[in-house]
Amino acid sequence: MFTGLIQSLGTVLSNEANSSGRRLVVAPSPGFPVSELGASIAVQGCCLTLVAASASAICFDVISQTLALTTLADLRPGAVVHLEPSANATTLLGGHFVLGHIDGVAVVRAIVNSSGEYRVSLAGLDAVATAIIPQGSITLDGVSLTIAKVHERTSDALVFDVCLIPETLARTRLRDWVVGTRVNLEADYLAKLVDKVLCARASLSAPARME
Repeated sequence: MFTGLIQSLGTVLSNEANSSGRRLVVAPSPGFPVSELGASIAVQGCCLTLVAASASAICFDVISQTLALTTLADLRPGAVVHLEPSANATTLLGGHFVLGHIDGVAVVRAIVNSSGEYRVSLAGLDAVATAIIPQGSITLDGVSLTIAKVHERTSDALVFDVCLIPETLARTRLRDWVVGTRVNLEADYLAKLVDKVLCARASLSAPARME
């Protein structure tokens, strides 16, 4: 589990195809707490398993399922990524409950920076639309954010806004987003869980149809 509070940045050293998908190698910023092999580390919001490490690099094997749902295949050497070690019993939960299990890719539709507000509109995912609610939590590229607005549904996508404060822009690479940027999206797990339970309950309570 993670919190969505970015602890560090890393620089991609390589991202090459291998027998299981791709081997992603990242140079973490100085001071990043590298755990023992097998530990979970969120890279751009994706929970990955540490398979090798040295003083200057951490390595992950990214399988096809993860590559299909995320932007990790797009990473090139020199790209800067968000890093967060997994939470433990003493971690301050300053963001929200983040699993690092990406639902899919959202796309930046618009960016407006005026009157002291930095607002980004993104096209979301049908599969988790019911979990994207105003003032709800969402994780984008590993960053815990609050949904500022959910627009009326268009014919092709659910569009929602997030507002980024100067502190977030300073500490993350979200300031590099432009229209068309693809973003890893994880909807709030608790909202998804409640929605699933309510849908299952509604299905069970629905009267049987007579043929």
